[in-house]
Amino acid sequence: VKVGISTFGCIGYLVTRTAFNCNKVDAVAAKDTTDLNYMTYMFQYDSTHGKLKGTVKAENRKTVINAKPISIFQEQDPTNIKWGDAGTEYTGDSTGEDSALLEAGAKRVTISAHSTDALLFLMGVNHDKFDSSLKI
Repeated sequence: VKVGISTFGCIGYLVTRTAFNCNKVDAVAAKDTTDLNYMTYMFQYDSTHGKLKGTVKAENRKTVINAKPISIFQEQDPTNIKWGDAGTEYTGDSTGEDSALLEAGAKRVTISAHSTDALLFLMGVNHDKFDSSLKI
């Protein structure tokens, strides 16, 4: 599964670290307006999870982690980001911009922030109402 991350902050770092420790998930794109070199440094030396084992560098508008590139979109307007062109199948959102991500070409969006556009599903409460055709 190829994932995109919007934004590359605390939750985005955690999703990316998890992806790199899992052989079934590839982080291929991220959105953040932070300076690329600073963003890459902060990812490598995360204050919560510690220093990432392996190599991390900024190169050609990408953050490269253990030789795997992540395209970085430094765009303020989420509708200008071409998630589909980056190869993402799912885009994780922690900003509340979930509908805008679909407009920008994300195939599916998972959210970790409050949303006015999406239904909330809780295991044991209403998980049986989940429909796999939902985009958000």
